[in-house]
Amino acid sequence: MTGTFKANNPYNTFLLLVYGILLKLPMFLHPVTPTPQLTDGFLFRQVLLQLNPIGAKLPAVYPLIVFILLYTQAITFNQMANMQRLMQKPNYLVGMSYLLITSLFKEWNVLSAPLIVNTLLVWVWARMSSLNNTQNAMSTLFNIGIAIGVSTFFYFPSIAFAALIILGLVLIRPFQLPEWLIALLGIIAPYYFLLAYVFLTDKWKGYKLPGIVFSLPRFYESRWALAAIIIVLFASVVGFFYIRLNFLRQLVQTRKSWNLVFLYFFVAVSIPFINATSSFAYWILCAVPLSAFVGSAFLYPERRWFPQFLHWLMVAFVIAFTYFAK
Repeated sequence: MTGTFKANNPYNTFLLLVYGILLKLPMFLHPVTPTPQLTDGFLFRQVLLQLNPIGAKLPAVYPLIVFILLYTQAITFNQMANMQRLMQKPNYLVGMSYLLITSLFKEWNVLSAPLIVNTLLVWVWARMSSLNNTQNAMSTLFNIGIAIGVSTFFYFPSIAFAALIILGLVLIRPFQLPEWLIALLGIIAPYYFLLAYVFLTDKWKGYKLPGIVFSLPRFYESRWALAAIIIVLFASVVGFFYIRLNFLRQLVQTRKSWNLVFLYFFVAVSIPFINATSSFAYWILCAVPLSAFVGSAFLYPERRWFPQFLHWLMVAFVIAFTYFAK
């Protein structure tokens, strides 16, 4: 399977769809109705409110939306990774890894605010990576800021990804104060319109802006989840080893894109620590950068048996987890 997705074949888009359906089949067999959490934003709550009448009659609508989100995120990030030349040659391993990783944890196959936010953050990473070749970055940075601002309406702790803009600018562009200010204005802009709407509709009384609570997150909820974490971390460490091995051979722009992936990962890891509620679902924000690491573990090893073994080990775990975990 890894050999198939190593090729940059347009038919792999369809094969990845079939691959994803087979991996995600259990969530269609046992649909889970999502419930809003304390740190979920008003837009996500509104989405659930609109879906409630449909979900009550047709529960399968929730896993269908989850699959569409996961599949489009996998394809989009895979295309962006190929455009930024993160690896030696274009492939579909990043998308495959994303679908595989998210299948290892049941909480990552339930409709949640962080899952929706992942779609915006993939776009943010791609736009940040393109800033290196942009003469006038003002409009791009403003749009990136707006995307971060809107993401907080779904899941407020994602405001931490403002650090991706700040530190990303330090990494890829010389300091220019107007660029930093325009990015900040982009983040503030959605709140300006939100507060204007609240004021004009006289809903100011009783309205509370979301906050951040520092807490110790729940790293795993069962032995199965712990085993899955160990497998993903092992694959990620292997991938990271090969990334570093090939790092200096890559173009400067590619190295900067990889640095943004590492930064993305560190920010995503910090998110569960600023939650008012403890749920493993919030760790799905780490899945995007992890898929790049795991994809490298499938691509670079010279011994063909290792990627195959690693892949089928993860697939076997998904099957075992589905039918034997309680």
